[in-house]
Formats: sequence, C-alpha cells, structure tokens
Amino acid sequence: MIKYISFFRMRFINGFQYKIAALAGIVTQFVWGAMEILLFQAFYRTNENAFPMEFSALTSYIWMQQAFLALFMTWFWEKELFDSIQTGNIAYELCRPTDIYTMWFVRGMANRASKALLRCVPILLMAYLLPKPYGLVLPSDLVLLAWFLFSMLLGFLVVVAFGMIIYGITFYTVNPMGVRMVSQSLAEFLAGAVIPLPFLPDSIKKVVELLPFAAMQNAPFRIYSGDISGKYLYQTILLQIIWLVIMVVLGKIIMHSALKKLCIQGG
Repeated sequence: MIKYISFFRMRFINGFQYKIAALAGIVTQFVWGAMEILLFQAFYRTNENAFPMEFSALTSYIWMQQAFLALFMTWFWEKELFDSIQTGNIAYELCRPTDIYTMWFVRGMANRASKALLRCVPILLMAYLLPKPYGLVLPSDLVLLAWFLFSMLLGFLVVVAFGMIIYGITFYTVNPMGVRMVSQSLAEFLAGAVIPLPFLPDSIKKVVELLPFAAMQNAPFRIYSGDISGKYLYQTILLQIIWLVIMVVLGKIIMHSALKKLCIQGG
C-alpha cells in the first residue's frame, strides 16, 4: 500500500507544475460556464415553471460542473498508457513488483485530483461573488455538504474505474481511437455533462438514472444544488457504491484476462 501512496504523491505533485495551463483552464471554464447559464436563462424566461430544476439550482450545478471538470471529464485520457499498450512498452510496467490495475488507477486519481485542485478554488470563489440568480448558492446545511462531498468522492472513483475499463478494452483493439470516441461521447451525454439529466424526457430519464454514468457528476452536483434530497439521496448514494464495486471488479477481470493472453513481440 505504501508504494501506491508514494506513487500517488509523486503524480499529484507532478500535476502542480502546469500552472499556466491551469490558469488558461480557469478562464476557459469560467467563461464557458457563464455562457451556458445565459443560454439556459433565455429558455427559462419563456416559462420558468416548465423546467424540472429551479434556475438557481441549475446555476449551482453548472458552476460545480466547471469547477470540478478535471475530476469528471470522461474525455480525459492518458496518451502514455494507450501508447504503452500499442508499442509494447507495457512490458516495463509488468516488470515492476506492483499490480498494474491498482497502479494505473492511482495514477488516474492523482492526475485528475491535481488538475482539479488548481482550478476549482478560483472558479468557486468567482461564481460565489456573482449576483443572484447567476452565482453559486451555498448548501442549506452542513449535512447536505457532507453528503455532497461523499457523493463527489464516489463519482470521482466511478469515473476513474470507467477509464480503467476502457484501457483494458484497448488491449483487444488495433487502434484505441474508436473505443475512446464512442465511450467518451456516450458517457458525457449520459452523465449529464451536456445537459442535466432532469431535462431529459421522463421515460428516458428513468432508465438513464440507473446507468453507471448517472453515478458520475450527475449525482453529487444535483445533491449540492438540492435537486436530489430525502429518500432519493440515499438511493443515489447506494447506486453509486454499487456501480463503483461493479466497475472495479469488471475492470480487474478485463485487465487480468488481457494480461494473461498478452504477447509482446520484439527484443
């Protein structure tokens, strides 16, 4: 366990070196969030009661989405890992006295966490200072904040576990581009990154909310904004835990099966 903690620390510190990229990301995400809120406002002005979320809850959802983009973006991949699979350099990874699944999982956590920590505080602060109803609304109580943080941790781990499944599937492909494009496009939409899931038709929403993608950013951000509460909050948390266990087990099975049949040519 100590070696994985040390590796996490190394990758986390390494991620803090890219401060200029973080500054560019802060500006981009703040502007994008503002544009998205103004776009939704144009629709809300027609009939605010026709929408499933209050406008203030929606703005909080969007600002949290932008602040923690690095934690939940399913289109963030590590090219080095794909290259190591394609070129055969994964042989060096296999020589190390570590479990490759755990090592890559920890690596994904560290890279995402370092990027998010650099960006989230300035975005959250600027969003909080905006006037109502455009700004970030604080949680109604500390209990809700605690549930949000717990749900965000679970959602974060589900995203990393989903990425590990894609890396495992790459072992069975000649080129990973197709798998990457299909998986990230599907996941972004079904996780509520394009539009919040409550805006989907009821017949579709009921199915989508049971999928693992709804256990990513959809759950914590809707808990924070107050859109998920009461009995449904506990059901959402339980569903996140179930999907996390399923995806980790599935990822380990795929990775173990792939490595068992792996043949590296060359010398």
